[in-house]
Amino acid sequence: MSERLDLTLIMTWLMLVVTGLVMVVSATAALSGGPTFYLTKLVFFTAIAVIVVAVLARVPLRFWEVVHKPCILLAIAMCVVVLLPGVSEEVKGSRRWIDLGFFQLQPAEVAKLLVVVYVAGYVARAGDRLANSWPALLKPLGWIGLLCVLILLQKDFGSVLVIVVLTGGMLFLGGVRARDFCVLAIVTCLCLGAAAVLEPYRVERLLTFRDPWAAAFGGGYQLTQALIAFGRGGFLGVGIGEGVQKLFYLPEPHNDFIYAVIAEELGLVGAIAILAVLGFVTIRCCRIARDAVAERRVFAGMLAYGVALLLGIQTVINVGVNTGALPTKGLTLPFVSFGGNSLVVCSALIGLAIRAHYERRRVRPPIRGRSIDGPSPMAEKPHAV
Repeated sequence: MSERLDLTLIMTWLMLVVTGLVMVVSATAALSGGPTFYLTKLVFFTAIAVIVVAVLARVPLRFWEVVHKPCILLAIAMCVVVLLPGVSEEVKGSRRWIDLGFFQLQPAEVAKLLVVVYVAGYVARAGDRLANSWPALLKPLGWIGLLCVLILLQKDFGSVLVIVVLTGGMLFLGGVRARDFCVLAIVTCLCLGAAAVLEPYRVERLLTFRDPWAAAFGGGYQLTQALIAFGRGGFLGVGIGEGVQKLFYLPEPHNDFIYAVIAEELGLVGAIAILAVLGFVTIRCCRIARDAVAERRVFAGMLAYGVALLLGIQTVINVGVNTGALPTKGLTLPFVSFGGNSLVVCSALIGLAIRAHYERRRVRPPIRGRSIDGPSPMAEKPHAV
């Protein structure tokens, strides 16, 4: 089995996970509980992530193709449950976590994985109807739209944005006509814009995004502190553990703004290196998808494209927020930020990509010195019965 596994992808994933362990320990030096508390929790979730990757790498993709419809129903059900009174606690005006005792389940994170499976399965099933029939195109959008409304009720606009872009990207790659895609993109942008302006804090973030220094101790505080971290890091950084911005200046230094901590302690070189590795993982998954589609394994190809899109979208948004290129939004950096749900879900995506690569069709070796493309001696005469 080992010769059929994508060892390059596995080693790159492990490299990112280890980097995340190191940076989380550094970023939590001044937080309540200390780095030991966060390291213990992260090691626990890392062990779960490794198990999840090992399991998903062995589960045939045919299983996920068969159950792709229940996946979207499960995502919707979880997002309904988290909104029920008494199930989740309201934190900073949001209801996003279900307390399972030993850890907090975040349905929106799991929903991203389930959306990848559902859309991949639908595209494989719909085939050419996506390009020729509006009802065939609108059917999955109805389910995704319902899911997004439920996540908006949790006050999680960032996850909605990720799911919308993810779904649009997968449907476009699945064969939706450019004309239809543009119409849907315009309608979606209008809906997202309306959802953004309905909440005052989102409007404030959009306004302070234009000039965060004008509200350096208000709505622009997070971004200004992140930019200070980038400035202090310079080219080579101040050294691991030597950063200052994580000492009660930078909010969520171990989570949403860990990239700023990396930039301060590892400098421009370290920040670009992390971004390059994440980019490599995304491109690697795209290549797995391309090869699968070329082999007419549509579900495997769309699944791998979904993995690449989801990891790429979250990376772009997190880095964009940290550098001030995008408005502030709470999304983790895949594999690096602290967060059990994010780590397990992103690792599960890697497990699916590994399986898609494992199921690739291998060219048989030449028989009796003949070319692979030449006729087989076994095909010249029928077997005796």
